[in-house]
Formats: sequence, C-alpha cells, structure tokens
Amino acid sequence: MKYKIDVARIRENSIVLNGWVIGKTPGSKVSVKVLDGQEKEVEFKYVPVRRDDVSQIYFKEVTEKDLGFDIRIPYNREDNEDRFLVIECEGKSVKVKLNAQSIEKQNSSAHKKTMKLKGMMNVQTLQSAADFLKENGLKAFLIKSRHKLQGIDSDYDYPEWYELTKPTEEELENQRKEVFDYKPKMSVVIPAFKTPERFMAAMLDSLLAQTYGNWEVCIADGSPRGESAERVLKRYALKDERIRYVIIGENKGIAGNTNAAIEMATGDFIVLADHDDTLAPDALYECVKAINSDPEIDVVYTDEDKLDIDGGELFEPHFKPDFNPDLLNSVNYICHLFVVNHELLLEVGGFREEYDGAQDYDFILRCTEKARKIHHVPKALYHWRCHQNSTASNPESKLYAFDAGARAVKAHYDRIGVKALSVEKGIDYGIYHSTFEITGEPLVSVIIPNKDHSQDLDLCMRSIIEKSTYKNLEFIVVENNSTEEATFEYYEKIQKEFDFVRVVKWEKEFNYSAINNFGVTFAKGEYLLFLNNDTEIINPDSVTEMLGFCQRDDVGIVGVKLLYSDETIQHAGVVVGFGGIAGHTFIGLHKSESSYFNQVMCARNYSAVTAACMMSKRSAFDQAGGFSEDLAIAFNDIDYCMKVRSLGKLVVYAPYASFYHYESKSRGLEDTPEKVARFNREIQKFSEKWPDILRNGDPYYNPNLTLRKSNFALRDLRKEKIGEPYKLEV
Repeated sequence: MKYKIDVARIRENSIVLNGWVIGKTPGSKVSVKVLDGQEKEVEFKYVPVRRDDVSQIYFKEVTEKDLGFDIRIPYNREDNEDRFLVIECEGKSVKVKLNAQSIEKQNSSAHKKTMKLKGMMNVQTLQSAADFLKENGLKAFLIKSRHKLQGIDSDYDYPEWYELTKPTEEELENQRKEVFDYKPKMSVVIPAFKTPERFMAAMLDSLLAQTYGNWEVCIADGSPRGESAERVLKRYALKDERIRYVIIGENKGIAGNTNAAIEMATGDFIVLADHDDTLAPDALYECVKAINSDPEIDVVYTDEDKLDIDGGELFEPHFKPDFNPDLLNSVNYICHLFVVNHELLLEVGGFREEYDGAQDYDFILRCTEKARKIHHVPKALYHWRCHQNSTASNPESKLYAFDAGARAVKAHYDRIGVKALSVEKGIDYGIYHSTFEITGEPLVSVIIPNKDHSQDLDLCMRSIIEKSTYKNLEFIVVENNSTEEATFEYYEKIQKEFDFVRVVKWEKEFNYSAINNFGVTFAKGEYLLFLNNDTEIINPDSVTEMLGFCQRDDVGIVGVKLLYSDETIQHAGVVVGFGGIAGHTFIGLHKSESSYFNQVMCARNYSAVTAACMMSKRSAFDQAGGFSEDLAIAFNDIDYCMKVRSLGKLVVYAPYASFYHYESKSRGLEDTPEKVARFNREIQKFSEKWPDILRNGDPYYNPNLTLRKSNFALRDLRKEKIGEPYKLEV
C-alpha cells in the first residue's frame, strides 16, 4: 500500500484532505475511516477522485479507477482535538494523526520542500530514473536530476508569491474610488447546472467584492427540478439588484444554458464565467481600465490560476502571452477570464450546441477573428476551481470536449481561408497538432554557410536529402574561407553527385549576416531555409511542417525545435529580454521533461526564432532588406525577425519540425578582447534599434515570468520586479 496526502488544511470547521492511495493493482480495495482521540469513529465525507497522474506513475497506464480522494472531517480548531485518518488496503493499515499543529507544519514552506525531495526518493521514482538513465544516458540523467533539485529550492511556491503580488487593501480601496471616462456596464453571464450551493455562493461573493461597480450578473440555471441553486440565487438577488437569474427548468446543454444567460444581458461587454469558479476583486476593474485605454478594444482576456476544491489555496498559475493566434490554434490558452464587446457577440453569434464541451473555444476563435483589437491583462484575475468533474482537474473527464475542440479549430481555419489537412491530438488532451495543405510544390532554397567541417556538412545535407519527405529543394553552400584541402574535394564530389547542390564562394571576413545575404542572391526558391552546417534533421516531415506555416499570408518566418546531441533542448523559440537582450526558451530541458503548459510542443508565435534553422518567405526577406550586416556575429537573426514582424508578419515556432543542432562547430568562441569588444558593440546596436521591446517587455512572454531563466518560472521578487527589464551590464 502507498498513499500521499497532497493537501491538508482547516477550513470552515473542517479538516480537508486531498490525496491518493493505491495497492499493488489499480483494483485493490481501499477502506478509510476517521477516529477521534478516544478511538471512536467520526462521521466524515469522502469523495473519490480520478488521479491519472498517479495511475501513470505507478501502473504505467491510465485506469478507470478513482485512486484519489477529497475528504472533509468535522473539526473545531479551538478545541484542538486530535483526529486520526485510518487507511487500510491489502491487509495493511496506516494511521495519520491530524490536528491544527500537524496541519500547520505540513503547510510550511520548509515541509513542502522536504516532501518534494522525499517524493523523489520512492521506489517508483527511482525505477523511473533508472529507466530514463538506461534510455537516455548519464549526461541526460544528470541534467534532468539537476533541474528537479533546482526546482525544489529556487522557485517560489505560488501561494506565497501571490500573497506578495496581489493588490493591497489600500490599492483596492483606491480602485473603488476611481472614476473612468467610460464606464461600461459589464454583464457577467453564468450557465449553472447542479451547482453546489457553496460554490455558487463563492462566485457571487467574489462579484460583490469587485472594486468596479457597474456590473450585472445573469445566471441561467438548467438544473433538473429540485437540483437548482435557486435558494442561494434568490437570497443573493434580494441582497443586490445587480444579481439576476432565471430557472430554465430543463438542461439545454452548456451552449444553450450560456445563451440563455447571454439573452438576459443588458451590458456593453459580456464577461464569461463558470458557476463554480471565482474572480479576483480587481478583475472587472482591470478589464475596464484596459477598455478605457483604447476605444477599439473588443476583446479582453486575463491570466488565471487554479483554486482547490475547498477554495483555500491557489496553485498552477497560467501566465499567458499577449494575443498569440498560433498558440490559440494549438490550445485554448485564453480560456478565463474572457470579455467581449456585446455588439461583436451579436455579430458573431452566441454559443453553438454542436461544440458543447469546447463551446467557449469555438466562441473565442470566432470573436478573435472579428475583433478590432484584442487586449491581454497580465494578471491572474480568475480562479478556476479544481474538482473531480472539472476539466481543470481531470482532462479525461470530458474527452468529448477535446473532439469538439479539434472541430472548432478546423472550422476556424475554414473561415479564415487556411487549408488545414487535419487537426489531431497533440502531446496531451486539449492540445492540437495542425497539419496544412501545401499549395503547389514550391522550391525551397536551403542556404548553409560552411568553413571546413565537411563531415558535418555532409551529415547535414544528406540527412535532409535522404530523410525529408519534401523533395523540391536546392542547396546553396556558402564557402567561407576554408583551409583544408579535403573540404574542396568534398565540394567537388557533392556537386557531381547532386545537381541541386551548388557551392558559392565568400572571400571576405566572417560576417554571418553578409554571408547569408550573399547566399540568397543565388537562391531561386520562393522560400529560404537558413541552416547551420552542424544540424541534422530528426522528423522527416520537418520541411513540410515549416512550409505549411510559411505559406500562410500572415506568416513571414518559421522556426523549429532544436535538440543537442544529448536530447536536451537548444531552441524552442526566443524571448527578447532574456538575459538582457534575447535568449532561447527552455534551453537545457530534456525532450522528455514537461515544459510550462506544454509550450515546447505547442505551435505558437514568438518575437524571434534562431537562424540555425529558420524558414522565411523570399518576399519577406527582400522587403525587410535581409540580415543587417552591421550585426556580424550576434543577434542578427533576432534583428531579422524583428524587421519581418515590423512588416506585420508573424514569426511561428513549429514544434513538430525538429533537428539536432551540434552547435557552433564552425566558429570559435568570443574569447579574445577583440571579439568581446565586437560582441558588446552589437549588443549596443541591437539595444538602440529595438529599445521599446527591451523596455516594455516581449509581447509573447508574460511580465510575471522571470527573465533570468528560460523555464518560464515565476519572477524572483528578490531580484526583479514584475515587468522590470533585465539589468544588462555590458
């Protein structure tokens, strides 16, 4: 028998426990009872919870059994009596002492770190580590272990971080007094169905606590007779006339119930909320503040976090980028809180029943297609309650929702004229992998600078020639002052073997930008693939994946996932501001490790990608003036991306296009005073060319996340303020 109490707290005269227990098999019978200090049984409430994470770790599969639990035990903190949780399974039992002191200790930061460390020492974790070591080797194992240990000590626990960053009572009071030039009426629409009374009360209490007062709440309850929340709704409606509700008398489904709530709305903007979640007190204020900043804003969305079933602790914050259309096509990252102009809603139509389960995803896609401007408020203003029936807690509880989501994305592509072949399940439920139809068979010109290292170059080109499923390619090798005779012999041989390989000679000093611009002058392709000579294709469909994005009218550049030879990430997109100027995301993370909200395996927009493997439209290249030759060594690819973005084109990271990158074999390190001085000059030039993004932050990254690491960790408040640029010292 194994068990774990993940969360223990005292709330509302109850001890609340969340955790799991298992035997040797998923079907092992488990019994639980609670005793008082005199060994007498105490009545308690037990709710089984599905725990796919536990099932995967211990049984290597997702089972249908409820391995987890939510337990509520009556308890008076003032009496400070002991309670004992007794768990029995397969002839074994364990007795856990519970009281105010033990629970307070368990919730301390030191105890949490100890438990994280202890959790890494169990037999299953050690077996998993052994399997990982065997499959990936010692170096990868050490990297992953280091990341685990660093994560225990270096990053904030979110509840602590939230307490340090949330508005003070004084700030909230000042918000209540603020008078906006435009005071839109905000209609919060809520579909209800069999809502537990305490959850509905919590949502309504959070609305009554709003610092912005011009709102109404419209609730449509589609519960069966006798199971509605009418008793609570009536009480709150009598307390505040802004609270309105209707008892439908039948369940019209998620879409139908929501539409019934929307029909009640009289506001200027519609705010979508669920019946069992809560809003931060400044949620509506921040949305109205954004709307006042620009009259063309039709859509506002915010960051969010999760709320445990008891409402006592916040966790798993989702700090989102500004509007990111390709990420939205990969996953409904916008989700909560979502605010839309009422007129726009009437234009696009309400919720559609055929997308029930993903009705909000379909609705958000239709709204963002038509919105004049979309504004993101980078604050966690929505608390999404987790319980056994919520998608937040248990994705497989609503598998039908993810099928509906795939159909919603496909319909979105059809409406905007993008020819998608398929929208399929990606790395997890609710994350989608889109593949696109290639129009015609356009020529792709692969441009590879090279100095000696003919074996690396040969591996690079042959891996594409032999493995790539896309064949209409030409290779332009830009010879850059090689000195080895074997290199020139190789050039002669490879050009004889393949008539689509051409070697051109650059005879000036090394300048990465100038070399690539020179190579482009020989290119005949409609698309350019800039490639380092120390790369090797992994996914045979990589060129097709890139081309599928790059053919879209709104896209100028596509980047790929690059791995080091030890299977760790070298590149999965670039954030401007990392380390002062720019840096790769998730660098050093092993390909099998989880990334922040699975970002490594989501197609999404970034401000830049690396030119170690970068596809660009030839037309965008010409319009942008190619690479800036005053940036000879550093940041020239970031600068190029910024120039293309300034033309109104998107930069896309395509995660299923993947290559190995053996990294900088062709050029030495910046290890001389002359090279260091040049590097510093180029930092200065980049800073002068793009001061706004360095000062205001990368729109595709969230200001609550750190610029000191690449893993999307929370800002270290001891070293960097929220939204503050990285202090770069050249």
